[in-house]
Amino acid sequence: MADLNIRPLADRVIIEPAAAETKTASGIIIPDTAQEKPQRGTVVAVGPGKKDEPMTVSVGDVVLYGKYSGTEFKYEGGDYLIMREADIMAIV
Repeated sequence: MADLNIRPLADRVIIEPAAAETKTASGIIIPDTAQEKPQRGTVVAVGPGKKDEPMTVSVGDVVLYGKYSGTEFKYEGGDYLIMREADIMAIV
């Protein structure tokens, strides 16, 4: 897990996406151009939440999120997503 010096504001979380699948269950190798964006990742930073809404996710949780949720950014060589807690669908 990454050690970030970024502190999200309000109800935002920073997620480190899981690696994209490179093989199918039957062993077929998927080329880079056909790989789908991962929809699963690990929470690495959590904001304080809104005034009357505490955060339900915490650092270290593995979560599922929508395919087009969040904003991608790079920080110190790593790829991350920042999104609102409402964009997270489930904690795995």
